[in-house]
Amino acid sequence: MFLSKSNYVSFCQCSKMLWLKINKPEEEIINDFDKATMEKGTEVGKIAQKYFNNAVDVTILTNNKPNLLKMIENTQNEITKGSTVICEASFEYDDLFCSVDILKKEKNGWAIYEVKSSTYDTKVDKKVELYFEDIAFQKYILKKRGINITNTYLMQINKDYVFDGNLNIHKLFVVSDVTEKVLKVEEDIFYNLNEAKQIFNQKQEPNVDLSINCDSPYKCGFWKYCSNHLPSPSVFDIYNLYFKDKINFYKNGFISYTDLKSSNFITNKIQLRQIDYYLNNKKTYVNKTKINEFLDTLTYPLYFLDFETVMPIVPKYVGSKPYDQIPFQYSLHYIEKKGGKLKHKEFLAKTGEDPREALAKQLCEDIPKNVCVLAYYKSFECSRIKELAKQFPLLKDHLLNIESNIKDLIIPFKNGYYYNKAMGGSFSIKSVLPAIFPNDPKLNYDNLQQVQNGTDAMTVFSNLEKMNPTDQKIARNNLLEYCKLDTYAMVKIWQELVQVSK
Repeated sequence: MFLSKSNYVSFCQCSKMLWLKINKPEEEIINDFDKATMEKGTEVGKIAQKYFNNAVDVTILTNNKPNLLKMIENTQNEITKGSTVICEASFEYDDLFCSVDILKKEKNGWAIYEVKSSTYDTKVDKKVELYFEDIAFQKYILKKRGINITNTYLMQINKDYVFDGNLNIHKLFVVSDVTEKVLKVEEDIFYNLNEAKQIFNQKQEPNVDLSINCDSPYKCGFWKYCSNHLPSPSVFDIYNLYFKDKINFYKNGFISYTDLKSSNFITNKIQLRQIDYYLNNKKTYVNKTKINEFLDTLTYPLYFLDFETVMPIVPKYVGSKPYDQIPFQYSLHYIEKKGGKLKHKEFLAKTGEDPREALAKQLCEDIPKNVCVLAYYKSFECSRIKELAKQFPLLKDHLLNIESNIKDLIIPFKNGYYYNKAMGGSFSIKSVLPAIFPNDPKLNYDNLQQVQNGTDAMTVFSNLEKMNPTDQKIARNNLLEYCKLDTYAMVKIWQELVQVSK
């Protein structure tokens, strides 16, 4: 078994992470968002190959897995043939293995190009520092194999690139010369590799305690495994507390809610309520005065709005940039007068089309000017509407009128007017809804088919064009049901606030 560059990068964040990836991979929890991110990384890697002329990809799959030995052989064949750009160029040395995203022939040797799906920033943070470790690992192996590395480069997405209808690969990417930065990292590569090999081969699990590395620069998928000694709930469940502060509490022995209560270090009233309601088994806190003040800001007709969006790394729609949030769907519940009937409207873009203009037009038809609109965490909906207004000047006046009349349904929870201990340390709609309505199957997202969260919605909508007509019809219906539940959930939460305020 080889020590790969991805495993080495895991070691650079946490040595125990490396050991667990090798010995207990089943304990790693990779959420849907992280899976989607990895898929995007693969997509960007393939697109980056088009940046160069005459690029040759040596990837060989056997049973849908890379055939490392065959890829190593293919790489040597391409070097012998005189190929000047080799993608996924693969090498091994002393039980180490790497595939170089792009290896390009230069005058006196070869250059390594490492491709990342992250956006370029002049700031060098911990993630970028790990990129340098990644490249240094590759450079070490190639040098040992007699490949002279003259320069090293980092290819990242240009967040300012505006798509004009024709994809410009050279504007999509920012290529940075990181040769000097990688040289500095190389100073410790021999020592780091020896330690990584030791961890890689040892049978005993490393004794590594929880630290800031559990969350930085990436959230570790082994968190649940490594934190199984903690009481439930613990300091890591406290609302609105930075992870570094949670680690500091943990290191100083303030771990359980009892510990935290006795410490006198927690002073935030919402955090204190969270601790108090758990320790004393209290059910629901209601501040009727504050809830009524919030409800008094709402007027009829009352609309409940929720968007779903996609975030293409490679922009697909004219005027958009990489990672722009592109709304493709909305759900709209509304009540025209006090005691009136609950009604519903919805929009889901046609498959394969730019969804923005049709959505913006329909939104203006469905929501009149000067009416009260509720959203949950309204900054998201407000931002999307402002973007649409900028994109479509003829609709600007109406769209900005809608945006200016949006109220935020999260306020009573975020500001501490309503608290149920089942919410724990989160006031997202996915936490608030089951806390208030724990036994209502109609309000349980787990009962939905195919689409149960925003990441699912992104993935399903992005894949619609690849589906046959039958599967596409089913998927579109599942998208509608999911988004519809989001706004129906808002209605139920609003009704609860009305009820408890009396």
